[in-house]
Amino acid sequence: MTIETDLLPLVRRIAEALERLAPEPVPSPDFDAADCFVFAPPGGLAPVPRVNRVEFELLRGIDHSRDILFENTQRFAQGLPANNALLWGARGMGKSSLVKAVHAKVNSLGSGRPPLKLIEVHREDIDHLPRLMTLLRAAPFPILLFCDDLSFDHDDTSYKSLKAALDGGVEGRPDNVLFYATSNRRHLLPRNMMENEQSTAINPSEAVEEKVSLSDRFGLWLGFHKCSQDDYLAMVDGYLAAAGIEMAPDDLRREALEWSTTRGSRSGRVAYQFVTDLAGRLGHTLPR
Repeated sequence: MTIETDLLPLVRRIAEALERLAPEPVPSPDFDAADCFVFAPPGGLAPVPRVNRVEFELLRGIDHSRDILFENTQRFAQGLPANNALLWGARGMGKSSLVKAVHAKVNSLGSGRPPLKLIEVHREDIDHLPRLMTLLRAAPFPILLFCDDLSFDHDDTSYKSLKAALDGGVEGRPDNVLFYATSNRRHLLPRNMMENEQSTAINPSEAVEEKVSLSDRFGLWLGFHKCSQDDYLAMVDGYLAAAGIEMAPDDLRREALEWSTTRGSRSGRVAYQFVTDLAGRLGHTLPR
């Protein structure tokens, strides 16, 4: 028996062990399965057959931002230049709802081109964005990447992956991919984080520039501010009309304002929560 014969079984076992340790190849995404997906690292896309969204026409009090984002998205879907967008500002004012509503509206109009695909990327998966961009580069569809409630905490360096994916790298962002994000922060990083870096840096301005440069990767900034009482009541009226619920105007106004007072805010989210409560008390169902 030769030495080679003795070692052959051992070599085979080592090769089999290495194959078990190696990651499975990422399957090619099936974009025909749906128009909306959720990114599941390392490279999988889970189709979403039924998207939780608000109708485009029901978004009130944000008309200017709504129209700007729609036009930007429509140009992108038509193969024209468009900007990455950052939707920032007051909570509950329809930032994430607007992204999903615009996606549905653009696809409903049709353009004779492949439909726009929406892929939601969770905040904790930002590190995988460069790999996802590579995966999507050859896709035969325009693709809108969407990250809801994007922000970064102290000692979080994953924002550098986002910077590289949005605008950096040798290849640059794929022409068929656009990135939308929502955040309560305009600059995505805590103010005290930037102030601490500024106080300890040899060149304070350079430390701040490093953090602020992330927001600069978004060519379109849309601010969302707290709504007025009239806008809040218009939101309530719109949701009630869509649900086919009727109520005496004076009673509706009194209850809606009382609801917003107990919540300490007025927003689209608060308006929908009030309508949900009212529909339940009246025995009505809400359209999905």
